[in-house]
Amino acid sequence: MNEPSFTTPKEAEAAFYAAFEATNLEAMMLVWEAGNGIVCVHPLGPPLQGMSQVRASWQQIFANPARLRFQISTLSTHVQGGLAVNTVFEHITVLGAAEQPRQPVLSTNVYRQDEKGDWRMILHHATPTPPIGDAPSAKHMH
Repeated sequence: MNEPSFTTPKEAEAAFYAAFEATNLEAMMLVWEAGNGIVCVHPLGPPLQGMSQVRASWQQIFANPARLRFQISTLSTHVQGGLAVNTVFEHITVLGAAEQPRQPVLSTNVYRQDEKGDWRMILHHATPTPPIGDAPSAKHMH
C-alpha cells in the first residue's frame, strides 16, 4: 500500500475515522506518524505509546465484530507551528444493533506536519463524556 499524503489536518482526520469505520488496520496505521513518539488513549484505557502498542490496540479493537459509524462534531481546532489540535465529540452508532442514545465520546486528536508537508496523527485521546448534569461546573475546574 502506498503511503498516502494528507495535505491538511482535516484530510488526516477524515482518513482516521474512515479507517476506524472500515476496521482497516493498515489504513489506520498510515494515518499515524511513524516512531515511538505517538500516544493513544482509548476510553478509560491506559496511555499506549509507540507504534507497536498503538497498532496492537487497534488490531484488538478491529477484531470485535461490532461495526461503528461516526458522526463528528468539532468543538475546536487550533493549527499553529506545524501542529494541529482538534477537539471533537464522536457520536457513535453501533451498526446492526438496536439504536439507543449513547453519550458521545470526547476526543482530542493532535497532528504534526512533517518536512514533506504531510500531516500525521501523533495523539488520539478519547474519554467518555459525563452524563448531562454531571459535568463539573466552571468553579471546580482549574
